[in-house]
Amino acid sequence: MNKKKWLLLAALVIAIGAFYTLDGQQYLTRDFFQGLYRNDPLLTAATFFTVYVAVTGLSLPGAAVLTVVSGAIFGLVPGLLIASFASTLGATLAFLFSRTLLRDWVEQKFSSYLDTINRGVKKDGAFYLATLRLIPAVPFFVINLVMGLTSMRALTFSWVSQLGMLPGTAVYVNAGVQLGLVEELSLKGILTPSLIASFVLLGIFPWIARIAMEWVRRRRLYTRYDRPKQFDNNLTVIGAGSAGLVSSYIAAAVKARVSLIEKHKMGGDCLNTGCVPSKALIRSAKMAHYLKRANEFGLDDVSGQVNFTTVMERVQSVIRKIEPHDSVERYSGLGVNCISGSAQLISPWEVEVAGKRVTSRNIIIASGGRPYVPPLAGLEKIEYYTADTIWGLRKKPGKMLVIGGGPIGCELAQAFTRLGIQVIQVDHGTRLLHREDEDVSKLVMDQFISDGVDLRLQHEARSFQKVQDSNSGNERQFLEAGFKGQKVEIDFDVVLFATGREANTSNLGLEALGIELTKRGTIEVNDYMQTRYPNIYACGDVAGPYQFTHTAAHQAWFCAVNALFGRFKKFKVDYSVIPWCTFTDPEVARVGLNEQEAREQGIAYEVTKYGIDDLDRAIADEEARGFVKVLTVPGKDKILGVTIVGYHAGELIAEYISAMKHGLGLNKILGTIHIYPTLSEANKYAAGEWKKAHAPQGLLSLVEKYHAWMRH
Repeated sequence: MNKKKWLLLAALVIAIGAFYTLDGQQYLTRDFFQGLYRNDPLLTAATFFTVYVAVTGLSLPGAAVLTVVSGAIFGLVPGLLIASFASTLGATLAFLFSRTLLRDWVEQKFSSYLDTINRGVKKDGAFYLATLRLIPAVPFFVINLVMGLTSMRALTFSWVSQLGMLPGTAVYVNAGVQLGLVEELSLKGILTPSLIASFVLLGIFPWIARIAMEWVRRRRLYTRYDRPKQFDNNLTVIGAGSAGLVSSYIAAAVKARVSLIEKHKMGGDCLNTGCVPSKALIRSAKMAHYLKRANEFGLDDVSGQVNFTTVMERVQSVIRKIEPHDSVERYSGLGVNCISGSAQLISPWEVEVAGKRVTSRNIIIASGGRPYVPPLAGLEKIEYYTADTIWGLRKKPGKMLVIGGGPIGCELAQAFTRLGIQVIQVDHGTRLLHREDEDVSKLVMDQFISDGVDLRLQHEARSFQKVQDSNSGNERQFLEAGFKGQKVEIDFDVVLFATGREANTSNLGLEALGIELTKRGTIEVNDYMQTRYPNIYACGDVAGPYQFTHTAAHQAWFCAVNALFGRFKKFKVDYSVIPWCTFTDPEVARVGLNEQEAREQGIAYEVTKYGIDDLDRAIADEEARGFVKVLTVPGKDKILGVTIVGYHAGELIAEYISAMKHGLGLNKILGTIHIYPTLSEANKYAAGEWKKAHAPQGLLSLVEKYHAWMRH
């Protein structure tokens, strides 16, 4: 910071210190300025203007009071002129102080956040600032300081603030005028119609301003489109995955007219290529694994051969059995108009599909996601699979390369290993499931190594090569990877990419309508799941931030209800209790925070851990491994998050999900009867461990003395 900035900072500190030391607020009153006004009106106006500018420029409390006082002392028009120009000048000074003193430091420390704000200001800054000025949800001094950190021009800030604050200033000044007319603080003097009307206007102004700004915003958004005189549908849904199906179901249930558009298969990824087939595969793999463990259960001479083709056909059979739940026939019977084809947004109310246009009052985009395949060199030389296409595999490969150490990669790597395939799992991280705590990852990795998975961690995939083997004459294909500065070649027969997913946003007409995407490539939505157009919503994988079937269904409820009934009441989507499970063996289930996230967010916590290896039912089932780990508020039983690793962890976590959703602590779980012997007792024992650690030692000491006395 240069000398000029230090001097400016010192001057500001001295001025603010003087204000509080001398109790400056005692002078920001009607009585103080009224006494001056009788002697010299012009000097009083100049003094008042200077004080107002100083209070606003230094971000001191009292600007709202001064606005009311200006009306009481000077009257409506003079008071409005003084308050309006003084508040604008003061706000601009605060804006410039912030820019001069804080901007460089903020850019260094929080550049990514400031870049986001600057992009918004560049795109829609003046209107955004005007909205903030008209709807005083954010204190005005905060607006002044934050806007000083952006790239907005001072002149733009000044004139937009002047106009934006004018209506609110007028309301406050008018209230002051009416107060100034009250000669005595009696019930008769206060309860005048004009004064009551002023206070009513003061109270409802934010509501009126909000409605007005929403009307202006809609006009700006929709002005270049012709709104249909009537609509074919109340709701049109693009995509028949989990989010689209739930949205359509709700709309049909409340007797709305709804169309559901799907270009591929009903049920989306979850039914056809995701949750259902992967869990069917995992079940077959677990059975094969149990056959190998038969001697642990006292069974001799048990053998079994994996018929890989039959296993993969069984997966398809499971899909076919579940398909009717998501079929066109079922949803048509519910009253949903199911349309097959690719949908494209033509306007905020029109969707084109199969050469026809469908008009709709509201639209929900639920187009899902697809596997992400990194653009590695040589990719075009090989055939590869993703989590979407692997289900077409019928011939058992000798060696499978799985790239990715997240939930999908881990589930499939372990399953294929247990089905007799040699799996090499490659990931650039130091451990699998990097979003989970280290003790969780270690348990899973230990099991993977025991199963025979060839783990290649800290390997950076670089390129694929296909060459002629000089010895055998056969074609050889391999992945070239980097490992601690060394080049590594990994041979394979087939490759499975499990490197994440990306949203399906192309060819929907989003660009033409100016619907923004986030940095992650998902559609940007607000807390009500609305895009920039209030009647167009998005949910599921295409919207994020979570890519789970159950969160897609969760979001879909908010989309459907807000779209159909939002004019009466809108609901903000609730992400406070989001659970998930990775279906490896052992399973990893979580809800809320883990230790890693709590540390990153600076949240204080206590850890209570119970080892499932000590649980009677787990011992009886030969599944005595894993743990329940609960994070709580220090000294309290309030649950911040739970991680369960072990047999049926995905089922066990449900009790904690309910507890967190309804605000129940560990004492309530401990006080609930759990059936013996069941795995769910692990939840009770974890709560018991917390209770033991928080036992009132002083009271127990007194009780011990009491019992000793009673023995005499």
